[in-house]
Amino acid sequence: MGIADEELTRFTELLDTADAGPSAPDVDPVERARRRRRRLRAGITTAVAALVLMGLAGGYAAYALTTPVALPAAVTRTPQPTAGAPVSLAMPAGASAVQVSGGTDFLGADGLTAASGAPGPLPMASITKLVTALVVLDAHPLSGPDDAGPVLTFSKADHDLYDQYYVRGATIAAMPTGSTMSLHDALELMLVVSASNYADAVSTWAFGSRSAFVRATDAWLDRNGLGGITVVEPTGIDPRNTATAADLITLGALAMGNETIAQIVGMSTLAVPGFTGSNTNTLLGTDGVRGIKTGTLEGSNLLYSSLLDVGIGEPLTITGAVLGGQDRDNVNSDVRALLGSIRAGFHEVPLARRGEVYGSYTTPWGAEARMVVATDARVLTWSDTPITAQMTTSPLTTGRAGEKVGTITWTAGARTASTDLVLDADIAMPDDWWRLTHPLELDGPLAGRG
Repeated sequence: MGIADEELTRFTELLDTADAGPSAPDVDPVERARRRRRRLRAGITTAVAALVLMGLAGGYAAYALTTPVALPAAVTRTPQPTAGAPVSLAMPAGASAVQVSGGTDFLGADGLTAASGAPGPLPMASITKLVTALVVLDAHPLSGPDDAGPVLTFSKADHDLYDQYYVRGATIAAMPTGSTMSLHDALELMLVVSASNYADAVSTWAFGSRSAFVRATDAWLDRNGLGGITVVEPTGIDPRNTATAADLITLGALAMGNETIAQIVGMSTLAVPGFTGSNTNTLLGTDGVRGIKTGTLEGSNLLYSSLLDVGIGEPLTITGAVLGGQDRDNVNSDVRALLGSIRAGFHEVPLARRGEVYGSYTTPWGAEARMVVATDARVLTWSDTPITAQMTTSPLTTGRAGEKVGTITWTAGARTASTDLVLDADIAMPDDWWRLTHPLELDGPLAGRG
């Protein structure tokens, strides 16, 4: 509805009087009324426009202050782990072989085997006595380390062996005619101090003659797949008693699998009444060595077993053989070097340092924070086992310094290591002024879609 003509006229006259003032020139009353009406309509239009604009401003402010902001942009750096140094096994001089089992997380189910030097058979000397003991126990088994076994009575022929081996420079121990000894104690003298006359006497007692012993030994070697070992007599004094280092590894495993022999070869000194003597294997107790047998002719030989602690929670079972070494001291030194190199093959590989940067978050409103490693990370590996890394990160709008935003997981064989990624600074929400002045950077319908 419009304003009544008389009221409009009166109102416009007042406006005209106020506008014109006392000095305003005379104007036709009709024209003056027309002008007043135009002014009035313009004022009303302006007022209405102002009201509309005020309404729009309020709606925009509500939009700008409540619309979600865009997520911070993340930039990451892919971890590039470096494997450890490859192991370098210090294989002994001469013909040697080693087999390592255990530590399946590192070495796998098959373990580790290595060999060096001539692969063919070489004289094994007194390691032969280990074959003799195994063959005798195969025919006359003992129930365990505490079983003394049958009693042997030594004859004049057995006593005469003392002189026969003495003149050949072999190791011997007293064996008076008519003396008696348990089989267990006789095996001690054979394997701990390496008495050749006892090896000969025991093998004859077990099989009746040397030739019968050799036949039984041939059959036993064949049954156990030891085609690389040849035995022509029970002591090893004959250089025709030969073996390959590889087959000695198998022999060593068989010996340590026999409780009686494993107990005897681990003795540092004899426990036989009336006898004294130390084990010829002077590595016993060093680097986990627990046996097995030495042998010396022109060269020095050693068949050994070790439970080697390498810092992985369980010892490795190591069986090794050396044939044709320079002398016992050199062989011992070489074996210790090999065991040391196996231990050194297990090493902790550094993966990440606390505070190391692996990415960052940036926001349209200028807040920034970096993704940093929360704690040092390292992994124990064997040799140059490949290491892979996987990183995951979380989207976020805001965050506090120290808040977890991701994880890095490294994998080396069957083992893993992880560390968290955290923010090194706060990411706060934008203030109201930024929201009001950046409508295109909000995550609403006005946002740019690029």
